[in-house]
Amino acid sequence: MTITMLEDRIDPDDSTPLHEQVAGVVRRAIADGEAGPGERLPPAKDLASVLGVNSNTVLRALRNLREEGLLEFQRGRGITVAGEAPRKGALVEKVKDLLDYAKSQGYRTDELIRLIKDVS
Repeated sequence: MTITMLEDRIDPDDSTPLHEQVAGVVRRAIADGEAGPGERLPPAKDLASVLGVNSNTVLRALRNLREEGLLEFQRGRGITVAGEAPRKGALVEKVKDLLDYAKSQGYRTDELIRLIKDVS
């Protein structure tokens, strides 16, 4: 996992808890192929430093990802990406489904984008 992808991804003003934001950053890195099966993640303290959060926040996120089956914790090997990880394609399919549904409801793409911005 390259450090550059992790920069400036955590928003302390966002209503999403910090540990969930951290988990999202790691999920995205895995889905984008930045960290593949069997690859080691940087130590939690390094991730915390780069993301600007507490190490305990990172550890909580990593434990949640382990419970989801995305990560494995191995003594002496650190934290590694487990088996096959979901790919970005799954998100793209959901976006296509949303676009199709919006069109069937009479919304144009620009209107859907505006709606998403308003909701978030």
